[in-house]
Order: sequence, then C-alpha cells, then structure tokens
Amino acid sequence: MPQEVFERHGSAYDDWYEEHREVYLAELERIRRALPAPDARTVEVGAGSGRFAAPLGIPIGIEPSLALARIARRRGVDIVQGVGECLPLKDGSCSAVLMVTVICFFDDPAAACAEACRVLVPGGVLVAGFLEREGRLIQAFLHGEPGHRFLAAGTFYSSAEVQALLAGAGFAIISADTDDDFCVIVAKKE
Repeated sequence: MPQEVFERHGSAYDDWYEEHREVYLAELERIRRALPAPDARTVEVGAGSGRFAAPLGIPIGIEPSLALARIARRRGVDIVQGVGECLPLKDGSCSAVLMVTVICFFDDPAAACAEACRVLVPGGVLVAGFLEREGRLIQAFLHGEPGHRFLAAGTFYSSAEVQALLAGAGFAIISADTDDDFCVIVAKKE
C-alpha cells in the first residue's frame, strides 16, 4: 500500500471530503443504502480518516496509516493497524465488511478480497465502493491531468475487474452500480 503519501498528507486527504462535500455525501448515501445495518461485528477495511465508518456507525476500522488512524479515532472509530492483504481478525468474525476507495491502494487486491471473505461469517456481505477506471475522473488523471497526489499512488480497476476479483475470492455478486465515476458493488460470501 502506498502509505507514505497518506502519512505525509493525511490532513489534505481528509480535507478533500470537505472541499467536495456534495460528492462525498452522495457517495456516503449510496454506501448507506448498500450496506446492511452495521452491528458490533461490522468492519471497514482501509478506514482512512473515518469519513465512512463514523457516520455509518461502523465501530471498527483497519488502517495502516497512523496519520489517518489518528483522525479516525477522533471521529470515534476503533482503529486496528493493519492492511487488507493480512487482516488482523479471526476467521468468520465479521458480519459485514466495507471497503471504500481502497481497492486501488492494495498491493495485492486479490489477497485483500480473499482476506475479506475469510473474516466474514457465512452469508456475510462485502460492500466495495471505488473510483471506476472508466469514469471521467480516472480517465482525466490517466491522460495527464495534474494535481492528484493520491490518485498517483493508486492502480485503478473497472467494475468487471473488481467483480472478477471478488468472485475469485469466493463471493457471489449481488449488485454493481456505477454512477458519476463511483462504483458500488455488493457481494455475499458463498
């Protein structure tokens, strides 16, 4: 995971959500509609600064960046330091897993999907929200639009590629919806 950019610019990353509040709130609402009601066993992998876990009522976040973890803790999220490819959680210990704008930052997204499947209970749900590679924002970035220090640290995937990663990890795809560059996939552990 390209941790250095988040360690050095954690506040700038978090500020993006205020600077683009309308976009953030729209993404948050789409995630809220897709995610089963969070309980004590719901976890966000790649919780960042807690911008999704806190308002959704997700109690636990996994986050490698200490800078972002500090911000998330101030928002009331219990952060466990770790990475998606090696989750510090027991098998079958989670009712639901949320991953928002983190798939592009995994060193090994297939391993992270397999780990999410491992920690879910049978029938547990994973909700993945991510910037779609074919969307306007990522296409502009890929074609040279400057000024995206965080995007420069990522590898972007299409909805079909993420669905294939999830299916390969043992998930059944329930739904996939792309709107305004942001894709939300709901998958169930088979």
